[in-house]
Amino acid sequence: MAGLTAGAPMPQSITVHEQSRVLEVTFSDGAHFRIPFELMRVYSPSAEVQGHGPGQQVLQTGKRDVTLTRLEPVGNYAVQPTFSDGHDSGIFSWDYLYELGRNEQALWADYAERLAAAGVDRDAPMAPKAGGHGCGGH
Repeated sequence: MAGLTAGAPMPQSITVHEQSRVLEVTFSDGAHFRIPFELMRVYSPSAEVQGHGPGQQVLQTGKRDVTLTRLEPVGNYAVQPTFSDGHDSGIFSWDYLYELGRNEQALWADYAERLAAAGVDRDAPMAPKAGGHGCGGH
């Protein structure tokens, strides 16, 4: 999902809107998306959020007011945001940004279902990480 597809649309412009907390991206095929920072943070492609395999995703909460503090290019294929909560390990390929923009409504619905299934409020603070479990070494 986070890879590059040959011939896929490329971003023509990327604008960070701090006030409205959205990343505005216009692609070469004419698609134009305003992707909320919260959506990017909740669906970060990092191992910290996605886990190390199917079914290991970590439900993110308390991210409604997250902002971008940095947005760094990664080669010619992605950007790596640093969020105000310190999360900075997600690399968002052009394909992945396109998918977030194109599927925004379905992703919000999926997020709401996952919150409900877990019995957790969207604005609840994240539980502290369990001691001793890092992403290194497996």
